[in-house]
Amino acid sequence: MKGTAGSAPSSSAILTVPNLLSFARIALIPLFCWWIVHEDTTTAGLVLFAVVLATDWVDGWVARRTGQVSELGKILDPVADRVAIGAGLIALVIRGVFPLWAALLILVRDVAILVMGAVLLGGRKIRIDVRWIGKLGTFSLMAAVTWISWGTLDLPLGEAALVVGWITFAVGIVESYVAALVYLGDARRALAAA
Repeated sequence: MKGTAGSAPSSSAILTVPNLLSFARIALIPLFCWWIVHEDTTTAGLVLFAVVLATDWVDGWVARRTGQVSELGKILDPVADRVAIGAGLIALVIRGVFPLWAALLILVRDVAILVMGAVLLGGRKIRIDVRWIGKLGTFSLMAAVTWISWGTLDLPLGEAALVVGWITFAVGIVESYVAALVYLGDARRALAAA
């Protein structure tokens, strides 16, 4: 699904501040993955992972505030989010601080959305806007993954982080699958209208 900028007009510009922020987030992915899988730097990697995920909204906000919404940014921002989440989950599972089954629940949904978008929309220039339920689900899961991993590492307030993390995970996974169904309906309506 493309975009975070709603109906804001967009340009074909590539070197914009929001796009550079998205590129920076993507560039940090190998670093936080490397740190996570190595025991001595796992905590630093987890913190960097959380920072990259927490800045998810920054590039879109900057784009709208500065009038730098671009076609590339509409694709780059959600790609940066999905790649960061996917890579981080794989690193956390390898390190043994996040369960494989929970990671698969997130990754299967993300892959299903990508496949649905590719199959249903194909090369058509149909735009499906991000819905609030999708944003909420993504935010919940980002927070949950970080808290669960923090608790599993037995870091300060680890027990509380685990409890809050699993509650947030349960809510977030439901929100994200509901969002997937909403996006499927949006895609069908967009195709029918086209």
